[in-house]
Amino acid sequence: MDNICEDDMMMIPDQKYEYLDHTADVQLHSWGDDLKEAFEQASMAMFGYMTDIEYVEMRTTAEIEAEGEDIESLLFQYMNEWLYAFSVEPFFIPRKIIVTDFDKENFRIKAIGYGEEFDISKHPQGTEVKAITYSNMQIYDNSDKHEIYLIIDI
Repeated sequence: MDNICEDDMMMIPDQKYEYLDHTADVQLHSWGDDLKEAFEQASMAMFGYMTDIEYVEMRTTAEIEAEGEDIESLLFQYMNEWLYAFSVEPFFIPRKIIVTDFDKENFRIKAIGYGEEFDISKHPQGTEVKAITYSNMQIYDNSDKHEIYLIIDI
């Protein structure tokens, strides 16, 4: 993670995700003006379930890269990379995520998160996310709809 200065701070995007009832896990539903934004919102939905992200300050950055065989495996790998960034030192929790490179033809993605190290004394503990799943995964990317439905194991 690199330190960032106040000048690098950017506006926090509008929340474009919700949590849907599911029997044993939680289903994330995200959307955006394009599929790139729907991916960003899906990862923020996961982190929002883990803690109240309004307490997260944008002090440092973390970057992830992922590849897939198709768009579903790309989403799975992308979300898995963010979960890994949170699960190992320095336990990074983002306030904002921006996809910097999104190759839908070759199924590659790069993203940067702006946040800080998770601190239980500062960040309210939400629900632990154990894993990303393929269960009932749905990705819509057409002219009038850019949405993701994703179940995470809690």
